[in-house]
Amino acid sequence: MLKLSPKTTQKMAMVYVWGGGVITVLILLTVIGYVLIQGIPGLNLDFLITPPQGGLSGEGGISTVIVSTLYLVVVTLVILVPIGLFASIYLAEYAPDNKLTRIIRYGVEVLSGVPSIIFGLFGFALFVTALHFKFSILSGALTLVCLLLPTMIRTCEEAIRSVPYSHREAALALGATRWQMVSKVLLPSALPGIITAVILCMGRAIEETACLYVTLGGSAAMPTSLLSGGRTLSLHVFYLAMETRAFDKAMATGAVLIILIIVINSITNYLSSRLQRRLKGRV
Repeated sequence: MLKLSPKTTQKMAMVYVWGGGVITVLILLTVIGYVLIQGIPGLNLDFLITPPQGGLSGEGGISTVIVSTLYLVVVTLVILVPIGLFASIYLAEYAPDNKLTRIIRYGVEVLSGVPSIIFGLFGFALFVTALHFKFSILSGALTLVCLLLPTMIRTCEEAIRSVPYSHREAALALGATRWQMVSKVLLPSALPGIITAVILCMGRAIEETACLYVTLGGSAAMPTSLLSGGRTLSLHVFYLAMETRAFDKAMATGAVLIILIIVINSITNYLSSRLQRRLKGRV
């Protein structure tokens, strides 16, 4: 059996690591580049400020679709972030190590692997039918909350658990209460991981299609309330690609979707870095 020296093993490992990273980046750039190259020529002011007209030709633009997407994401995050954050705090700091807690964690892990269309059927049965929210922004947002809650809880819990235990001991030794220790020490220290969780959930909410297909309604009209139907950018791409001959407009909508995700992530990262510097006493 051939034995390799530690230096050779190290070099081979670095080749595999860098190779995997380079391949991943190339695939990402290929997909994004293809969509942008195909879609950007179809972008213009008229496309952005006019609503979809429907029909096989896919006439019109995406103004109402952009509004519906932002509306849905904001409502989803307003409901999701407090529930997910406080649940992760409970599991990381307050929950006793007993059978019930292990069942809760197991349930969260199981839910994180359930296909999104199953959540869509659940949302249709509960929010659309049983609670009479109909096909609306509210039904879609509540369904997304159920879908994204496991991701939010697991990511935030890991971020809180990654804070060194000495931080907790120091805060308690200075006379802080348990909640003061959590709110003044743990959460600021875990803020980068929490922001990452929010960004992941935000991106998933923007790109999700399957569960919204049966809860949001697919209306191309401008939403006026939480009980109005709507259509997200990703859902609009699906309709254009499957029900019309306007593939160029589908690619243009996909380009807007990618640009929107990049802009939102950039703004979130900027605000996060500013907040971290302020918490550390640097403006």
